[in-house]
Amino acid sequence: MNKYKLGLLTGLLVTGLSVAGFAAQILGAGATFPYPLYSKMFSDYNKLTGIEVNYQSIGSGGGIRQILSRTVDFGASDGFMSQSDLEKAPDTLLHIPICMGAVVIAYTLPGISKQLKFTPDVIAAIYLGDITKWNDARIEKLNPGVELPDMPIVVIRRSDGSGTSFIFTDYLSKVSKTWAKEVGRGTSVSWPVGLGGKGNEGVAGLVKLTPGAIGYIELVYARQNKMDYGSVQNRSGLFVKPALDSIEAAAVVDIPADTRISLTDTKARFGYPISGFTWLLVYQDQKYGNHTLKDAKELVGLLNWMIKDGQAYAKPLDYAPLPKTASSKAAALIKSITYNGQPLM
Repeated sequence: MNKYKLGLLTGLLVTGLSVAGFAAQILGAGATFPYPLYSKMFSDYNKLTGIEVNYQSIGSGGGIRQILSRTVDFGASDGFMSQSDLEKAPDTLLHIPICMGAVVIAYTLPGISKQLKFTPDVIAAIYLGDITKWNDARIEKLNPGVELPDMPIVVIRRSDGSGTSFIFTDYLSKVSKTWAKEVGRGTSVSWPVGLGGKGNEGVAGLVKLTPGAIGYIELVYARQNKMDYGSVQNRSGLFVKPALDSIEAAAVVDIPADTRISLTDTKARFGYPISGFTWLLVYQDQKYGNHTLKDAKELVGLLNWMIKDGQAYAKPLDYAPLPKTASSKAAALIKSITYNGQPLM
């Protein structure tokens, strides 16, 4: 809530005037990965319903912290919470999947027009600091005919708690034993090398402005910024370009009832290997703090719209919509939301 609105609301309360005329507002914070999609969704939802969704794109780590402290109605994360982290929550938290996206390997190499190819071991070696030059023999072998420059690789990674980092490090932990042992996966890790950028926007900006840079960002940020990004060899041995069809292919898996699942290093033959879901985190019982029954119903209405009508916004913005299996699991989770133990649907 902005300072003007907060001051006006305080004044009305002091004078005893009604605040019933204020537009309903739902507060959310978290992942930058889906921000372009959420921004469009929430703007149009406001036009349809009059309900304002105030979303702060601060990174998945921030979204998790804020929902745990109950300062927002929903958190947003591209990394599902571990069981130990869920147990720290004051009540049961649900993961509602909204869409899928791809983490791409973006780079800036002047004079190189052909899309580069990367293997899992090469990506891991770059981020471990073992490959430091673009003309390293391991990169050249993957890209015959491309005159790679004798230029240092400037590694760019996230500086904030990030679901994009969770997807990327989850992938590296699966494909590199060294990475799994020395770094591991998480929204925040101790990076062996690299310069940090805040949010997908920050990483994209650093990569675009730095000759020789490489970084991991969500597909839509690379496309919107007209950046080069590579194809990645998947488990089947195919070099796959990040695109809607290859992201959707990665999700042909059994999805658990709580939807907390990793899609990285997919077994799907044509699946892009660094794909993932993004979730909204909400409390199963909405009776807490100043939440009213009306607030709870408005939140449930938003969630249902996002997994149904809102899915039409995904593909135009380079996100993959929920597959039917994920959509049905999401609907079941939303249906389980209560207010003081009483069903809302």
